[in-house]
Amino acid sequence: MADSSRATLIEVADRARTSKTSVSRFFSGERDRLSAPLQARIDQAARELGYHPNLMARGLKGAGSKLLGMVVADIRNPFSVAAVHAVERAARERGYALIVCNTDNDPEQERRHLELLAAYQVEGVIVNAAGDPHAQLHALRHRGVPVVLLDREIASLESEAVGLDDALAVDLALDHLEGQGYETLLFVTNAPQAASARKARLARFIERSAKRGFPVTTLTTLEPAVLLTTLGTFTREAHETPTAVLCANATATLSVTQAFNALHLPLGEVGLLGIDELDWCALVGPGITTLAQPFDAIAEAALARLLDDCSTPARFAPHLIARGSTRRPGTPPALP
Repeated sequence: MADSSRATLIEVADRARTSKTSVSRFFSGERDRLSAPLQARIDQAARELGYHPNLMARGLKGAGSKLLGMVVADIRNPFSVAAVHAVERAARERGYALIVCNTDNDPEQERRHLELLAAYQVEGVIVNAAGDPHAQLHALRHRGVPVVLLDREIASLESEAVGLDDALAVDLALDHLEGQGYETLLFVTNAPQAASARKARLARFIERSAKRGFPVTTLTTLEPAVLLTTLGTFTREAHETPTAVLCANATATLSVTQAFNALHLPLGEVGLLGIDELDWCALVGPGITTLAQPFDAIAEAALARLLDDCSTPARFAPHLIARGSTRRPGTPPALP
């Protein structure tokens, strides 16, 4: 096999006994203009030579790089893992490769990644924002690169983010908890000011809980000592009143579950519901009730807006997965 670093399009053409133009068509999305035997010869020659087309060069010539960029706030977050997986699969089905950039919730790193993606001639960018990189996003749009926001809004950008219907998610959670007989609720979230989705869910909880007559109790930090103290005090002061905790996202659900374990709180007797499904939620005690995001539908909508300029739905309903953590002793299972 030839050295792939030296293999050229001309060498592929020579080995396949065809023209440079035919090889170029094969690798530029026009292979349907070639006969099946010719396609087979080019494919075999390219494999033997270890040839790979220069997508960057093709993008510079205006043929399209077939590259998409995705910037996520924290690649370790279960939301990011599920979102990247769904977007990558949807992009692959459309013939695109995905470049994923992790910002570690650092706005400066986010700006650098966006500038780097512009240099790579990506054909579109999906952004799960950590900050407000308005200058970089406006620069991308000015160059004709479409941008779609995922989950989080950016105040300076006139574009609705594609993601979960946050208001509906909170409403469904409250419906379920109230239907299961819980009367006192604690809402737990991490730093709501850092993400628009967290702020929206917190505001909806406060508004709707007050209208339903629930005492409104919230905690906006996941700092372990504060969480343990708050949760312990909350459950002790409730006395005989059925109490439950609503977690704003997967990160909060993990922290609260750890606190439940440390305080030896019985799941179900003290209710627990998390927004976002996690693989381990079915394995803890009687199982943790969650509201699962439809990541495949969200990814398809993001790609449609990015590549097809379609006015697809922006917000999607979650799916309730009822488990034992919201089943009080002596009560029947909730309907799915």
